[in-house]
Amino acid sequence: MINFGRNTWIITAIALMLLTGCSSENSAADSPPPSPASASPATAAGSGSAPANSSTPQPAAPESPAAPAVTPPAGSDSSKDTLVTMIAGMSLEQKIGQMLLAGIDGTQLDSEAKRMIAEDEIGGIILYKDNISSLTSMISLINALKQSNSANKVPLFMSVDQEGGKVSRMPEEYAAIPANSRVGITNQKESAAVMGSLLAREVLSAGFNMNFAPVLDINSNPDNPVIGERSFGNNAELVSRLGIAEMKGIASEGAIPVIKHFPGHGDTSVDSHLELPVVNKSAAGLAKLEWLPFQAAVKEGADAVMVAHILYPQLDPDKPASLSAEIISGLLREQMGFGGVVITDDLTMGAITDHYTLPAAAVDTVLAGSDILLIAHEYSNERKVRAALLESVRSGVIPESRIDESVYRILALKEKYKLTDKPVAVPDLTELNSDIKAWRKTLVK
Repeated sequence: MINFGRNTWIITAIALMLLTGCSSENSAADSPPPSPASASPATAAGSGSAPANSSTPQPAAPESPAAPAVTPPAGSDSSKDTLVTMIAGMSLEQKIGQMLLAGIDGTQLDSEAKRMIAEDEIGGIILYKDNISSLTSMISLINALKQSNSANKVPLFMSVDQEGGKVSRMPEEYAAIPANSRVGITNQKESAAVMGSLLAREVLSAGFNMNFAPVLDINSNPDNPVIGERSFGNNAELVSRLGIAEMKGIASEGAIPVIKHFPGHGDTSVDSHLELPVVNKSAAGLAKLEWLPFQAAVKEGADAVMVAHILYPQLDPDKPASLSAEIISGLLREQMGFGGVVITDDLTMGAITDHYTLPAAAVDTVLAGSDILLIAHEYSNERKVRAALLESVRSGVIPESRIDESVYRILALKEKYKLTDKPVAVPDLTELNSDIKAWRKTLVK
C-alpha cells in the first residue's frame, strides 16, 4: 500500500465508496480496469495534423509477452482494491494533476512551481541541467519541491535524465558515468547492470526517484543527430541484453527506470527537439530491428515507457507515435502486452508544437493511451494542458474512465516503489564516487 501519509484522506475515500460506490469500470468484481486500447482514438476538434502518407498495414504481432507489471491481477475483487478506493475519492482535478509531469525554471523554488504542485497537484517534476548548479543547491531545491507537496495526498515523481555520457544532469560533485556506447563495447551485461545500479544510487542520493533511462534505441543510422553514443550499439541483441541489464540495475536500487524512446529513435536523421522525424519503415521491418529491445524489456517487466515524437507513415500516416492510438494502444499495449505507465516525450518539443496546438496534442495523446504528459518548459504550458484535459473530460471528449485507467497505473507505480516526499540530507559521495571510478576501470578503453 502506498504510504501517502494521509490516513484521514484514505478513510474519507473509503466512506465515499460506501456511500456512492465505484464507477462501473472499476467496481466489477473479477475484472481489472479496462485497457486504454478500448479508448476512442478520435482526435479532438482543433487538432492540427502532421504530414500524411500512404495507408497503414497492420503491425506484425510480436511474441506473447509476460504478464504486465502493474495492472490489477485478473480475477481480483476491484471493490476491495485500495487503489480503486483511492481513485474514487479523488476529484477530477486531482486525477488530471497526477497525469502531468512538468519542468520548472531556475535553481530555486518560485511561486509558479509552488502553485503547480500545491494547487494543480501535478504528479511529478523533471529537473534539467539548468536547474542544477551544485550539490547543495540541488538538494535544497528538491527538498523544497517535495515540501510544496506536503498538503497533497500522493507523493511526487521526482525525475531526471541521468543516462551517463553527454546526457548527465548531476552536478560536478558526482564522478562521471560514461555513455552507453562505452559500455556497449564491453559486450558485458554485468557492466550494464552495474551502470544501472550506479545511476540509481546517484539519483536516489539527491532525492530523485525516477530516471529516464535506459535508452533502448539502436544506433542504426550514422547520421542520427540525437542518439549516437547514447545507444549501446547498432544491433538489437546487444541493445536488448545490455539495456535490460541496466533497467534491472536501476530498479534493484529502488529507482524507477523509464525505457525510451519507443518505438525506436535510432534510424532518424533529424532532432525531434527541433522538427518531426519521419521513419518510413514497414511494420515488418520495424519488428525485425527497432522494436526488439522494447519488446524484450516489456517481457522482462518494464515499469514505464517513454514514447517518441516520430511519424511512422506506414503505421499511422497522420500522427506521430506519441499521439497515435495505433502505436500506443494497438502496438505497445495490445500486441506487446505492456500494462505499465506510458509517458510522452516532452510535448513542448518542435516535433509537436510545429504541427499541433499543445491543448490538442494533450487530448490526442490521452485518447491514444498515454498516462503521463511531460511538459518540460513554461508554466503557462502546464496550465494549457491541464485546462484542455479538464474541459475534454467535462465535455465528454475523453471518458473519465480513460483518466481513471491512467491514474490507476500511476498510483500503482508509486506504490510499487514506495515513493515518499521525505527530504534528503546532502549526501557524502565518497563511497559512491569510489565505486564509479572502480567500475570505469573495468571498461574496455
